[in-house]
Amino acid sequence: MMLQDGSTQLLCLTASSGVPLFTRGASKHLPFSVIGALNGVHMFGGGQGAVLSCCDTEGGGKVLWRVFQESVMLIAVSGGGQGGAGSSKEEEVRLQRLLENVWNCMVLVLGQDELANTRNVERLKRDLRSCFGLIDQLLEERQGGILGDLTHCADSLLPPNPAVLQEAVDGFAQAADSEFGCLIVHGRIAAATEKWWRLAPQEVVLLSALMRSLSASGSTSCDYPVFLPHGSPTVAHRLLRFQLLPGADVCVLCGPTPSLRRAESALVGPFWSPLVETLRDCLAVGERCLPASVSLRPDVLALLLINRETRRSVSCVRTLSNPLLGNPPSPSKARCWELLKLFYIFSTTRYFNQEETLCVSPEERAQRSNTEDFVLGFSHQPLQCYLVTEECKSYGLQTAQHQLFLLIPPSVPTFALRTLATQTLSDLVAATGF
Repeated sequence: MMLQDGSTQLLCLTASSGVPLFTRGASKHLPFSVIGALNGVHMFGGGQGAVLSCCDTEGGGKVLWRVFQESVMLIAVSGGGQGGAGSSKEEEVRLQRLLENVWNCMVLVLGQDELANTRNVERLKRDLRSCFGLIDQLLEERQGGILGDLTHCADSLLPPNPAVLQEAVDGFAQAADSEFGCLIVHGRIAAATEKWWRLAPQEVVLLSALMRSLSASGSTSCDYPVFLPHGSPTVAHRLLRFQLLPGADVCVLCGPTPSLRRAESALVGPFWSPLVETLRDCLAVGERCLPASVSLRPDVLALLLINRETRRSVSCVRTLSNPLLGNPPSPSKARCWELLKLFYIFSTTRYFNQEETLCVSPEERAQRSNTEDFVLGFSHQPLQCYLVTEECKSYGLQTAQHQLFLLIPPSVPTFALRTLATQTLSDLVAATGF
């Protein structure tokens, strides 16, 4: 497919006529003739009563098609090499999530009406440029440890003083005539109002991504119109965002009032100036996402903990600075994040439940029904699974409220994995109440 291994290219076209709207991703773009062929084979299948959703390439890559609102077609093209041999299923899930997230990004920024009722293609092309920052963030996975685009659970950071920050977020949102407020630290949610958590999980994830994008732009405050892909796809809300400290931002979703200037001058200082030291303590937690008071076993390389009820997650990667003599070196931090993602997909497509019920595409619903055939081979619902590779051992644990995914050094005996995972989950929940 003329793409480098490990690269992904995203194509967006009008569904009816196949006019290209934008291309993002791989540095070496596909030729126009190939793009036309990808659109043409999908249209031909549709004309014959067949829906073409996915195919493999000779070079080990994949192509996925998805049409939204009968107006926009998104095509994801992967050059292969994302996770090594045997990762075809994982790659398909990753690309399916990518297409779904990109569409929701477009709705978040432009609204569903403008996308579903295309009257002027050239104007739509210009408007879509405002989505590129978010789309590129999804494609490039710029910030390590941000897994919400895959899990559709809110990436969270557990602060040392959660009650103080929670009170401040609630009060700040109420003063801004809003019930939707959120504090973002290092790109993760540190505190949010009750109504914020009631938003669809995908909306919470995308709003966090938008906050990261706005924060990276360097602005200290902004008034940004957003559409909620599930809750309000046709009516815009105002997203007011303020930088409290570098790496710490607060935002609210509100109506016509208050103005950005009034909120910045009359609300930000009184609510957040007294909490500067508390915010610094929260920033000090960093990528670990867990307070310093929470200790992890030394043989845990990486973890992803999901609360199935609240659709929140915490994750972290640790590198073992002094591996035992004779043991191979631990995978790099970037490789650990990659392995953690692959193990999450491996577990949730074969063993564990996925709780999402919102806006599941027909293609993804069919895919999930196919994976259920594997689970039907069991006389029970699997609650634990493990995987042993040359790089590490992985263990997954599912309870009524949590899912835990661990990466563990190969030197740890396989028979000890279950005890290690069970104890880690118990310690984390007891220490944080997550």
